[in-house]
Amino acid sequence: MSVAAHIRPANFQDVGPIYRFICELEESQLNAVAFRAIFQRNLTDRRVHYLVAEVNGEVVGFISCHVQYLLHHTGKVGEIQELYVVPEYRNQQIGRQLVAALEQLAEANGFVNLEVTANQKRTHTHRFYQQLTFRPSHFKFVKEFQ
Repeated sequence: MSVAAHIRPANFQDVGPIYRFICELEESQLNAVAFRAIFQRNLTDRRVHYLVAEVNGEVVGFISCHVQYLLHHTGKVGEIQELYVVPEYRNQQIGRQLVAALEQLAEANGFVNLEVTANQKRTHTHRFYQQLTFRPSHFKFVKEFQ
């Protein structure tokens, strides 16, 4: 089943649902004050793209992309940081529509590629991106500082 979503750039009025989405995605209650400040800052950063999916005026999905000019790619690279669709709208092509809109943005802005990293435990996410022709080519190593 497929639902046609309206995909648009996020704005500050979307901070509430996006905060809930990211908390659920991270399985953690994030600092709401810090989240709002970072969200507001990133909305004005031309290297950050936030898109939301709306169905009947309700925000039901979100994708974020951060852009860098990388030496080893000799060009502009977009990296998907977050992708979330509310559970009752999953398996209805909302995620695919968000990725497709981001791919159009990437092509229009001259990205040399689009990358994504997914937690190793999210095997369904790996399959999703592979179905969209992303190929698993790297390992990501993380060192936390707290």
